Amino acid sequence: MPAPQDPRNLPIRQQMEALIRRKQAEITQGLESIDTVKFHADTWTRGNDGGGGTSMVIQDGTTFEKGGVNVSVVYGQLSPAAVSAMKADHKNLRLPEDPKTGLPVTDGVKFFACGLSMVIHPVNPHAPTTHLNYRYFETWNQDGTPQTWWFGGGADLTPSYLYEEDGQLFHQLHKDALDKHDTALYPRFKKWCDEYFYITHRKETRGIGGIFFDDYDERDPQEILKMVEDCFDAFLPSYLTIVKRRKDMPYTKEEQQWQAIRRGRYVEFNLIYDRGTQFGLRTPGSRVESILMSLPEHASWLYNHHPAPGSREAKLLEVTTKPREWVK
Repeated sequence: MPAPQDPRNLPIRQQMEALIRRKQAEITQGLESIDTVKFHADTWTRGNDGGGGTSMVIQDGTTFEKGGVNVSVVYGQLSPAAVSAMKADHKNLRLPEDPKTGLPVTDGVKFFACGLSMVIHPVNPHAPTTHLNYRYFETWNQDGTPQTWWFGGGADLTPSYLYEEDGQLFHQLHKDALDKHDTALYPRFKKWCDEYFYITHRKETRGIGGIFFDDYDERDPQEILKMVEDCFDAFLPSYLTIVKRRKDMPYTKEEQQWQAIRRGRYVEFNLIYDRGTQFGLRTPGSRVESILMSLPEHASWLYNHHPAPGSREAKLLEVTTKPREWVK
């Protein structure tokens, strides 16, 4: 009987796909353990465009109002417009030349992308929304040789009410995960997160941050893959602990209203600024339901709303307008 193949000998894209499928199962099982409803699996394909995925969706629970943990594995042709939009960050990403004309081809570049993307919106205003995403992307030349590759992702927390110990726990466990690889990574990825999840027209961040990185190819891909796995492993111990602390706290209609206002900010960021949303909607055959599953069930926009000075709502804005350091 032949010896089993070392997974590290498989192409990185296959290792990443196996990782995200495993983590999808772990995360959904962990979240189900503190709710009264189960995730519903919705499997989809891109048809002739190549690939598909599984969206695990939870809705109308006692703990979670709405959430999704989506795995997508897609491949095909990256359009010339998409190549043009992305090549500023990747010097090797380019349209191949037609050997007959010497001009760039018009059918784009072959690509592969896989990732796990998750957003969870709890019922209780004192329990924070969370977002997690880890992904891998690569393109090929016409002869099948690799052209360019990179990883991206992160995890962040978006509370409606600020609890210092929650922010500290979430940041500390993600810092611990990154410190296993390089102590310079957490400060860099934390700052990157604060800058990326910034709602320019509101002059505030979406939440209290976490970690974020994109277009990341600075290390050996096997090392980055292990870093991604360690970051995955930091998520459930932090987020489940936080939700268990908050899910049964009493709350008022006024606190629900503030939660809806903050979720309005979430919608604004995701539809206007988020690169993943823009890429998904630009990719032929992508599934709109999965792309937009990050949006909350309820959101609100009140004209010229400002919380009372000194209130708990105002305390949150002190952090979203001036990001702080959560760990030493």
